[in-house]
Amino acid sequence: MTDRAHAEGHAEERAGAWSGSWVAERLGVELTGDEALTGLLGLALRRNPKRAHLLVSNVLGKHVPQSPSVVYGHGVALGRRVRDLLGAKAAGRAVVLGYAETATGLGHSVADGLGPAPYLHSTRRPVTGVARAGGFEESHSHATSHLLLPEDPGLLAGDGPLVLVDDEFSTGNTVLNTVRALHERYPRKRYVVVALVDMRSPADAGRLDDFAREIGARVDLVTTASGTVRLPPGVLEKGQELVARHETAATDPLTDPSGRAPAAAASGTVRRVELHWPHDVPDGGRHGFTAAHRARLEAALPAMAARIAEALPAGARRVLVLGFEELMYAPLRLARALEQTVGGVAVRYSTTTRSPVLAVDDPGYAIRTRLVFPAHDDPADGPGERYAYNVAGAGFDAVVAVVDSAADTPALHAPDGLPARLAAHVPHVLLAVVPSYVPTAPHAPERPSMLPEPLRGPDFSSYAPDEVGWLLQDLSDVTLEAPTEEREEAIQRGGAHYAESLPVEYQPSEQYQELFHAALETSAARLARAVGAVTEIVLAERSPRPVLVSLARAGTPVGVLMRRWARFRHGLDLPHYAVSIVRGRGIDANALRWLAGHHDPADVVFVDGWTGKGAITRELAAALRAFEDSDGITGFDPEIAVLADPGSCVRTYGTRDDFLIPSACLNSTVSGLISRTVLRADLVGPHDFHGAKFYRELAGADLSPAFLDAVSARFPEVTDTVDAQAKDLLSADRTPTWEGWAAVERISEEYGIHDVNLVKPGVGETTRVMLRRVPWKVLARAGAGADLDHVRLLAEQRGVPVEEVADLPYTCVGLIHPQYTRGATGADGKAVTL
Repeated sequence: MTDRAHAEGHAEERAGAWSGSWVAERLGVELTGDEALTGLLGLALRRNPKRAHLLVSNVLGKHVPQSPSVVYGHGVALGRRVRDLLGAKAAGRAVVLGYAETATGLGHSVADGLGPAPYLHSTRRPVTGVARAGGFEESHSHATSHLLLPEDPGLLAGDGPLVLVDDEFSTGNTVLNTVRALHERYPRKRYVVVALVDMRSPADAGRLDDFAREIGARVDLVTTASGTVRLPPGVLEKGQELVARHETAATDPLTDPSGRAPAAAASGTVRRVELHWPHDVPDGGRHGFTAAHRARLEAALPAMAARIAEALPAGARRVLVLGFEELMYAPLRLARALEQTVGGVAVRYSTTTRSPVLAVDDPGYAIRTRLVFPAHDDPADGPGERYAYNVAGAGFDAVVAVVDSAADTPALHAPDGLPARLAAHVPHVLLAVVPSYVPTAPHAPERPSMLPEPLRGPDFSSYAPDEVGWLLQDLSDVTLEAPTEEREEAIQRGGAHYAESLPVEYQPSEQYQELFHAALETSAARLARAVGAVTEIVLAERSPRPVLVSLARAGTPVGVLMRRWARFRHGLDLPHYAVSIVRGRGIDANALRWLAGHHDPADVVFVDGWTGKGAITRELAAALRAFEDSDGITGFDPEIAVLADPGSCVRTYGTRDDFLIPSACLNSTVSGLISRTVLRADLVGPHDFHGAKFYRELAGADLSPAFLDAVSARFPEVTDTVDAQAKDLLSADRTPTWEGWAAVERISEEYGIHDVNLVKPGVGETTRVMLRRVPWKVLARAGAGADLDHVRLLAEQRGVPVEEVADLPYTCVGLIHPQYTRGATGADGKAVTL
């Protein structure tokens, strides 16, 4: 059957079938609510063993090709309803915020319907030179790190209504957490939440009013339709079985889960079409989109649509304009303009996506076909698969693929890239590139004329003065500690950042200290080998005389040991400093300024203990890009050197094994008696280093020198092994695969946590969970041995279950309790008992 015949058959089938019936019949899922609901939504299966169904919108233009007028019309209609709700005066002062990636185009359309409102959408793409105005996590979306990067820092600072737009309002967690964070920074009296569908459960329905009372603001909800999804018992197991059966059985290229056409498939043509996009119009709302931008785009759209129409093949009757992940609005407006330009041609619109969904070629299923291709925009979270749904087999005569210039890379044009995948199913592929908008770099801020010299032991830390200089300020006299449960509740409710307070220092029992000493005795030689290997790689690849800069505090013992190895093996006396980096807030810029004033930035090598999911790796890279633009200082290399890289996030490491590094077993008593770093506005000014405390009173329990001496004492016996190990690593392909991040996303989704920050992978991170946070459970690789003795002991002492999991990519993973509040129910529906 030809693609056209296949598509016409699909159209006949769809006329009499709801695209959620296949899932509903097999899993017993019920979609109840407004009459319009089944027209708006279909159902599909997630490729995930513990989350069965996926709501698929028929009018969003993401997974299902749809008329661009229908897609745009739904967003504009919602915007007009918001305008009527607010009134003309308030609507004129409103700002619209959309969520990436799925709702970037919807949010922009809502802003168009609202009137002159400026628009901003969150993004997962860090952009050099643009300071963050905020951010949030949304792990279930497969785009976990969302940033707010307005070109105008004052965009979100007004007191007019803030309109937040998402495709669906399911639990409300993401929107409410975003409002809470923004309200703390930019308080206002009114918020409007907009979504195509309100799918909250009865239990979640009252939270919006409670939340509004809590923050002292009005929060309204505007949606097209509402309803609920009812899931019968055993739905997860049935969904898992269905996914497994269909992924292994499918062989037809139109339904093959790989989405890859057979080698013998005929290929269509691929060529470019020049849009002549207006140079002064942003490609979307990543950095803000104003009424003036909107007017210039409206004026340019007819000519751009005419150029696309001219490039279409003669006789084309069915054309798809395919957008690219966050780039939804520009392709949508081009598609709508094309629809209005060409007569007798059915124009449809959809976009590529990150979301992995099972494809089943059945008229009662929402995702009929799937094309797979590699990411081509050098994403911050590393390489991965991307998808285009319901394109193969849909009978399109031509596809106009619209990408931004940042994504117009060699990977896009590779044999397995998006155009090639499309050409295997469509006779004509046109590639249109919209220039990525790059905001003007801001002026460098005023900086202090002099920064203090590093703190050193014994006045600050129990390390010898030459071992490390701390680019920190001493906050030892400030009371910063709070009970673990109190801190956890404040952090998860959005009322505090983890770096604004300190956990009460865990005092290990005699039994736990015995485990530490036993672990150190067992692993000292292994640690020495990893220290030697990573130091040799740094000396060979980074600099013959590197400046070691540890990320305090877990990186500090490793930096000291690397310095000791360089002196033992090569007679080098390397400078070593410790600086603060805070997730969500970046590295200490004043510390970077001090380093740049005393050393060549190109010689600086940042050091950490281990990688988990790679969050700090990404944090450092984004912070250094921003620092280059704010200060004009270049040369700092964001590549972190670590002892262990189980997350496969860096290329400079001693090992990728996930094993016990004994320094993770304790807190300050193995890190020079220094606390975690602190960043709080009332304590750390714009010209200050971040802060930390020196726990002098714990000197009697200090094991920091003992740990360092136990490892460095093994240096002579591991020299030959290190030489061989370093040689192997230097010749190996050490390209990061970001397997750790993918695993954390999967675990977050499978266990219903919905926040990757609450999933802490690896032995070291799990230990931190047990010592500093409110743990929910520990996942342990089946058969894990003595590396987990201390974790099991801590779990027993805190009443935390340890669940053995087959094929776990880490030795263990610690799960922080989701949405923790003292006495409230947790993600498993049971009361927290800690």
